[in-house]
Amino acid sequence: MILRAGLVSLALVAAPLQAAADPGAAAREAAAQLEAASVQLQEAGSSRDRVKALTSAVQAYEAGLAAMRDGLRRVARREGQLSARLAARQEEVSGLLGIIQTIETSPPPVLMVHPSGPLGAARSAMMLAEVTPALQAKAQSLKADLDEVQGLRLLQQNAAKTLEQGLAGVQGARVQLSTAISDRTTLPKRFTEDPVRTAILISSTETLSGFADGLSEIAGGEISASEADISALRGSLSLPVEGLLLRSYGERDAAGIARPGWLIAARPRALVTSPTAATIRYRGPLLDLGNVVILEPQPDTLFVLSGLAEVFGEAGQVIPEGTPVGLMSGENPKPDAILSTSGEGGGTDRTETLYIEVRMDNSPVDPETWFRTGKGG
Repeated sequence: MILRAGLVSLALVAAPLQAAADPGAAAREAAAQLEAASVQLQEAGSSRDRVKALTSAVQAYEAGLAAMRDGLRRVARREGQLSARLAARQEEVSGLLGIIQTIETSPPPVLMVHPSGPLGAARSAMMLAEVTPALQAKAQSLKADLDEVQGLRLLQQNAAKTLEQGLAGVQGARVQLSTAISDRTTLPKRFTEDPVRTAILISSTETLSGFADGLSEIAGGEISASEADISALRGSLSLPVEGLLLRSYGERDAAGIARPGWLIAARPRALVTSPTAATIRYRGPLLDLGNVVILEPQPDTLFVLSGLAEVFGEAGQVIPEGTPVGLMSGENPKPDAILSTSGEGGGTDRTETLYIEVRMDNSPVDPETWFRTGKGG
């Protein structure tokens, strides 16, 4: 009975590790996304609408890098869990493998010898016949765990080059996109901005509300009337940038200041796009808000986006939905930063903030009136 108790004990401590969703598959799928984005970027050069094609390529790269970030962190976490648990079981695993090896190599005459005689030998044989397949199954499970650790480590090593290529690719795509937007001359214009009037308005304005009041003064002439109406889209618009909602309408920050808008946490250098067709009423630095883009999707409605590092387009242009209007601040992350598991799941890699304010009839309203968001942004 002592032999049986020992074997059962080893079988319990050598129970197979709980299988989790395959993180390796997620990382490999993300690598495929980055390769597809690279192909998309190459094809953008021959596209008739180069801005649209490059925008799609940048967004594909951003999605692929986000997926790679998630997949590789899951890989690192899984590999760490397996390694730690296997290391903690080292003695038990060695004992289990030793018992199996002894059973497999002992000759039949030795197995038949038992202090209790033939009856004891028969009972022991029955016990061995019962537990040996289970022990072998446990050994196979442990081998599978060891193989998984080795495979995950190899995957992480190979991913470094893919990450570097992806980060270089998205940076190149952003540069090409900026150039393509500057070269574009096909968009209709509702007015032409007068730089002198704009400078006077900025110097005499102390609040966003005051600047919005005077927007009509920055035009060099008449501003063409617009019959645009997107009322049917209220509450369903996507955010201008992929991100997480940090502060909602009227919520106070750490300094006790409440702003009538949303603060969105976004990743460095993320592309910011127009959530709907709109007229660019202003783009450039303003007050203490950094670079600002003010969009007019319909008369008496403004979407104010501030906190961008770069802004695209010209005041007066009428842009289609999804048109890039700028890039977030920050630097591209390094591969080792993407692989880091610190702060995982808390959105700590979204280090930049975009402020969104919606104004209707020159009064701020809750952006929730127009935009939809969720836990993941």
